[in-house]
Amino acid sequence: MSLAKDGKSDIYTMDLETRVVQRITNHPSIDTSPSYSPDGKFITFNSDRSGYQQIYIMKDDGSNVKRISFGNGLYGTPVWSPRGDLIAFTKLHKGKFYIGVMRTDGTGERLLTENYYQEAPSWSPNGRVLIFYRETKTNAKGEGFSAKLWSIDLTGYNERLIKTVTDASDPSWSSLLSN
Repeated sequence: MSLAKDGKSDIYTMDLETRVVQRITNHPSIDTSPSYSPDGKFITFNSDRSGYQQIYIMKDDGSNVKRISFGNGLYGTPVWSPRGDLIAFTKLHKGKFYIGVMRTDGTGERLLTENYYQEAPSWSPNGRVLIFYRETKTNAKGEGFSAKLWSIDLTGYNERLIKTVTDASDPSWSSLLSN
């Protein structure tokens, strides 16, 4: 989790049985949006320690921090894929928001979709589809906004609106459920 203490935000872990909280980053910059690798050995997160919001990975104890995003723009909301081979993210560049993926070393960046405002990707259990939310203008004059859930597959095709009764945001796909 990310906690703000003493005017700065760091990444922490909490043992759910003992409730012991341990800080694993200690940097004057803002560290947020942690996501564990499927094997639990690594964590990806975003930080502005380079001067701009970028994506980093580190070992689960906070050691060996490495920046992995180096493209143009700001990177955030990293989420490790269920298969452990990709990290999904939100990117802001030249006033547009993108949902994309990259390998865990930062190579192979692919932008899957772009729009006025979208973020918060979450992986399907099989690692082939991302769900995210997008805000769109509610009328032709640009007055008001509506937030809806969308999905897209890893090819960048099959972008689909997920129908909800009201506006929706910040989706989180559950793992596979057994009967």
